[in-house]
This record gives sequence, structure tokens and C-alpha cells, in this order.
Amino acid sequence: MMRIAIPLYDRFTALDAVGPYEVLSRLPGATVHFVADEPGMKRTETGMLGLSADLALDELPDPEILVVPGGYGTRALLDDEQFVGWVRRAHETSEWTTSVCTGSLVLAAAGILDGLEATTHWLEHDLLESLGARPTARRVVEQGKVITAAGVSSGIDMALVLAAHVAGDDVAKAIQLGIEYDPEPPFDSGSPTKAGAEIVELVTKLARAEQAELEGAA
Repeated sequence: MMRIAIPLYDRFTALDAVGPYEVLSRLPGATVHFVADEPGMKRTETGMLGLSADLALDELPDPEILVVPGGYGTRALLDDEQFVGWVRRAHETSEWTTSVCTGSLVLAAAGILDGLEATTHWLEHDLLESLGARPTARRVVEQGKVITAAGVSSGIDMALVLAAHVAGDDVAKAIQLGIEYDPEPPFDSGSPTKAGAEIVELVTKLARAEQAELEGAA
């Protein structure tokens, strides 16, 4: 049995959690548990979607695999010793410790990324560096048993990389085919190096405004 923990918190990003879930829940012998400070519903940053955490953090202190999703709510977690401390302790015994998007900020706050190469959403590289990591623009970054993924959709890539480590390439390929993950995006604008200055500026402006709005409402 392989226990996979995906911790939830207020204002997480849905695909950061659900993307890896769709891959990792298909691993032979694996069970995925959504956990939180206490059991119950946690809602995404828009408030439009909620996922239920069935276990409290302390009920699963030692998962074999840890996947920390990102979202605007990670900023509030950086000084939350209950959450960060649980991540730190879980990492001590985990076989794999992973993150998606700004989930890597939580890993960094726990001291897990000190001096390591890591990635996060491209808007947050400076913050990741200030927390002790060495940011890189790579989509998936492996550092021993620690794997970080860049923004949102890259969590699916990370989970497939992890599935190959855990169960072999053929199983990972079968999972990829099963979920028909064969992206053909309509636009070649999925990274700041491709999108162009105007689109980068637009996304930066909107993201900062949304972050300020959410922080004001918190």
C-alpha cells in the first residue's frame, strides 16, 4: 500500500491538486488522501469549487508520497507552523516529496529546498529564491526525492515523472494513455518566453490585482 497525501487549504488552485490526483490515483496499490488542518471542505481561490479533506493532517503524519498543491492561499501558509511543520515532518519519512506551482513555497518555508534547484509559477521565482531555493524555469525539477513542478498544468507532467519512478515507464505511459494526456494547445503561449511581452504584462497585472483583492478579503 502506498499512501499519497495531498494537503488542502483555503484558496488552493484546483488543477494543482486534481491533476496529480488523476495520475497518482491510478498507480497500482496507491491510495490518495486529501488532508487538511481539520477534515472538511476547502475551497479554491475563486470560491467556486470545494474539495473535501477526509483526514486531519495529524491523522496521516507519514505518507509515502507528499504532493503540495499551489494557489494564492500558500502565502498565508508560509508562517503557519502547524501546516509547514507537518510538511517538514512528513518529508523526513516520505519516499517522495513533491509540489505543484506555489506549493514549492511551502516546501521552501519548511527548509526542504535550502540550496536546491526548484521551480514554481514564473511569477513567484523571486519569492522562491528569497526562501532559500535556486529557481529554475524548467517545467519539472528533480532533486533527489524532491520533485517540484512549475505552474498549474505542469503538475500532470510531474505526476507522470513520479509514476515512472514508482512503477516503471510502462505503467506511467499506460496512465498517460488512460487519461489521454496528449496536449495540443491552441496557442503557443504557455510560458513567458513564448507568450510575448504584452501577454506577460497582462497576466502579471491581473494576477497581482487578484492577489491584492483576495488578501483584502481575507
